[in-house]
Amino acid sequence: MINDDDPVLDDPVGRSLGGRHAHLARGAGRAAAYDPEVATFCSVSARPGPEDWADLARLLGPGAFADMFSCPADPPTGWEPVFSLAGRQLIRPGGARPDLPGAGPGTGVVELGAESVPEMLDLVARTGPGPFRPRTHELGTYLGVRVGGALVAMAGERLRPPGWTEISAVCTAPEARGRGHAGRLVGALAARIVARGERPFLHVAETNTTAIALYERLGFKTRAQVTFRGFRTP
Repeated sequence: MINDDDPVLDDPVGRSLGGRHAHLARGAGRAAAYDPEVATFCSVSARPGPEDWADLARLLGPGAFADMFSCPADPPTGWEPVFSLAGRQLIRPGGARPDLPGAGPGTGVVELGAESVPEMLDLVARTGPGPFRPRTHELGTYLGVRVGGALVAMAGERLRPPGWTEISAVCTAPEARGRGHAGRLVGALAARIVARGERPFLHVAETNTTAIALYERLGFKTRAQVTFRGFRTP
């Protein structure tokens, strides 16, 4: 049974890399990271010691970017801070199954595959929803909205710790905002996740008040405040 205090959500990167995304992972000792063409995220053990950080440095290479996502542990001296961003983790409350906007005739929501990657990368470059690589779409299902054949909005599945699926890369082209595309996409993904017996969750920057308001309207609640951090290896 999944509950709102499920500890797997405290380490969504590590639990994904060690589980359903193991086929997209590379590792050294107790350190792991996604294939760099898939995602930037990496992970160490829950209570890392010097040997764990050494494993991660060896795995990534000297002077490499270590995207630690929401890992609260501090790396040793010599790891250069790259960024720190306040954010929050939101979940759908247990047992909540309200009606959600989604895919259907006339919605324009379509599934995106490898053939759509150039358009997806272009949309991400124009809207900046967060890290997105040429193979990020392999993490899960990605949906989009097309208008006149052009991709104007998208969202997809990213981290997948046991029992949960994260919704991510929610973005809309500037010329197509205000038409409900993001809500339909998040709703369609959440409905799919719930239908297969899992729970949806997501992460958002604390400064993105527009997105937070949207997610709360769709029934998401804040589970935890988090800090996203990145470092450069020695």
